[in-house]
Amino acid sequence: MSASDSQQPGSETSESLSPALAAPVTGGERIDSIDVLRGFALCGVLLMNMQAYAMPFCAYMNPTSYKNEGTLNFVLWSINHLLADGKFITIFSALFGAGIVLMTSRATERTGRSAGIHYRRMGWMLMFGCLHGVFLWHGDILMLYAICGMAAFLFRRRGVVLLVIVGFVLLCIASLFMLGFPSFMEHMPPEELQEMQTMWAPSPEAIQVEEEAYRGGYFEHLPVRFKSWTQMFGFLIFFGWRILGVMLLGMALFKSGVFSAAKSKGFYVAAIVLGFGCGLPITAYGIRFNNAGGWDMAQGMGPAGLFNYAGSLFVAFAWIGVIMLACQSNGLRAFKYRFGAVGRMAFTNYIMHSVICTTLFYGHGFGLFGRVDRLGQLLIVLAIAALQLWYSPLWLSRFRFGPLEWAWRSLTYGTLGSERI
Repeated sequence: MSASDSQQPGSETSESLSPALAAPVTGGERIDSIDVLRGFALCGVLLMNMQAYAMPFCAYMNPTSYKNEGTLNFVLWSINHLLADGKFITIFSALFGAGIVLMTSRATERTGRSAGIHYRRMGWMLMFGCLHGVFLWHGDILMLYAICGMAAFLFRRRGVVLLVIVGFVLLCIASLFMLGFPSFMEHMPPEELQEMQTMWAPSPEAIQVEEEAYRGGYFEHLPVRFKSWTQMFGFLIFFGWRILGVMLLGMALFKSGVFSAAKSKGFYVAAIVLGFGCGLPITAYGIRFNNAGGWDMAQGMGPAGLFNYAGSLFVAFAWIGVIMLACQSNGLRAFKYRFGAVGRMAFTNYIMHSVICTTLFYGHGFGLFGRVDRLGQLLIVLAIAALQLWYSPLWLSRFRFGPLEWAWRSLTYGTLGSERI
């Protein structure tokens, strides 16, 4: 499969293409291992996002800031932090970069151009992300992916070495922001500093206000959620560089055959050993560092965060090795089949997480916000994952795409097409 285009960027236009030529990736063109990895990563993303659905956002970053009674809550947070936090979003970002290479190269093979299709695709994703963030859940990631995806497109034809170099440079830029965070705080206006402190370790009064808002009706928590969503824009400065950098690394991994399970068994075993062997101790030391510092905001959101920032890259690589070995195996057919189906419907399943969880935790549903501990949250994650592992294959046995995937493709390609098999 060629990942290079024959046209120069300046020669591509945004004019509409014939639906017969500029068509979405079909079932026969899919790379199964990528779908399996995406489905597995989506379950890991839910594991982390569950904290932000069920509790104030401070509990995601700072486990001592909200209802940390008992050892079990801290142990469960620590396990999530070691194995999932930053790891699965890294895998998703890398797969997004791989998807840009895959889809634009196929569009170019069919039509000689790909820019129009790509930017329409990102434009609609940006719209979906804004709607998701404003009207459903403030922790939306689609908007950030769309923005970074627009920039990543410019690198789609570059070689592996250049992609790796630029990717790591972008990762270093984000790390510099974290290193300089304590100094940055010294120059923040007092009201902005207080707002950030409230995000990291809110007062009992601030927590009560947030709990009452989310347990209230839809229009009661709408302004609170909208404010939280706008605050997420600040993460663009810190993590947009990382997301874009990982997308470029994902392009390099795809071009190297890593995501298609084409490397040797020894390669993936080495990825597992190196990834877990380096990443887990680094991340664990970050927890110890924060504990020793009393979970101070200047350190926790700054230099101390670098331990998981770096460790998550290694652990994500290890998880990739695990799933690629599973895909190479002649067994585990049910595992690959079901996670592959979840991955093919990742957009639908991601939004479904928000629909289910906001119904469970917000006041327009069951109003359980702040009332479910981390063990209960884990059980909910397992239940939702089991549901999606069941219905995703069932849906795809009758239809080509998930419902939101179908809508996204229809808007991108300008044709409704047929969704049935």
